[in-house]
Amino acid sequence: MTSSSGTSRVTPLPLCADAHETPAAVIEQLSGVLIGKHHTVKLAFACLIARGHLLIEDVPGVGKTTLARALGVSLGLDWTRVQFTNDLLPADILGVSVFDRDSASFHFRPGPVFTSILLADEVNRAPPKAQSALLEAMEERQVSIDGETHALPDSFFVVATQNPTEQLGAFPLPESQLDRFLVGITIGLPDAATECELLEHGDRRATLDTLEPCTSPEQLKRWSEQAESVHVDSKLIHYIQALLAATRDDGRYGHGLSPRAGLALLRLCRTWAWLDGRDHLLPEDVQAVFPAVAGHRLTGSVASGQEAAADVLARVSCP
Repeated sequence: MTSSSGTSRVTPLPLCADAHETPAAVIEQLSGVLIGKHHTVKLAFACLIARGHLLIEDVPGVGKTTLARALGVSLGLDWTRVQFTNDLLPADILGVSVFDRDSASFHFRPGPVFTSILLADEVNRAPPKAQSALLEAMEERQVSIDGETHALPDSFFVVATQNPTEQLGAFPLPESQLDRFLVGITIGLPDAATECELLEHGDRRATLDTLEPCTSPEQLKRWSEQAESVHVDSKLIHYIQALLAATRDDGRYGHGLSPRAGLALLRLCRTWAWLDGRDHLLPEDVQAVFPAVAGHRLTGSVASGQEAAADVLARVSCP
C-alpha cells in the first residue's frame, strides 16, 4: 500500500511450509532476482546478518531497489519504502506528535521508520536535514521526538539506495552518516550474457511478487549470534588494525577509518567466514569484505572508494 507521501509498508507473508531455513537458500533466492551478481548479493545478506545497514550506490536502472525489496521479502521481515525527495521533512520519516482535543494531550503517530527494514530509496535526493533524521535510528535503534524516546524493532535495518553524487539534484551524505552504513556496494551493469537473458525474459522485478520468505526473524537472530562466535586469531586482529592505521596515515583519506568502522569490519569478517561454513577467520575473509566496508567511508563514493580500499589492501602485508 502506498500513501501520497511516497511511503509504502509491506507486511511479510508466512514462511512457506517447504522453505529451507538456510543462508544458502536466501542467497540462492536473491541471486535469482539479481542474476549474475552473486558476490554483491552475498555481501548484502552478510551485512544484515552482521546487524549493519546497507548502502547501495549506482546509476538508475541497474536493480538497486529490486535488491533491497528482495532482501525484505526473503528475510521474512516487514519493510517500508520511503521515496526520498527534496521536499521530505524529518517528520515524514520519524513521525509527529498530534494534539487530541478530546484528551487535551499530544499523541505520537509513528512514522515509516518504525519497521524492521526501512528502504530509503534515493536517500541522497533529500536535503541534509531529512537525511540526518536517520542518524539516531541507525546508531541506537531508537528515535527521540519532543523529549521522548521511542524504541525501534530489534531487527531494524536501513537499506538505502543512492545515485552517484555527480548527478543533478543529489546531496552528498555527510561523513557521520556514511560511517553508520556497515557496507557500501555497487551493482554495476550486467555482462553481455546476463543482459541478453534480461532482454529475453523481461524485467526481474516481476518475480518479486512470487517470492516467499526463506527464513524468519527468529532464525535471522540466531544466525547473527552464531556468526559472532567465529574465532579470530590475534594475528588477524593486528592485520585489521594495520589496515585501519594505513587509511589514517594516508593523507588522501582525511582522518581515515574510525574505530567504529574497525568494529564493523570485524563483525562482517566473522559473518563472511560463517557463511562459508567455518568457525575461524582467514585473511581471505578480511580481503573479501574490506572494500565494501571501507570504500564509502574513505571517499564518500562507493565506486571510487572501493578502488582506494583495494590500494590499501595492496600496501598492507598479510599475516
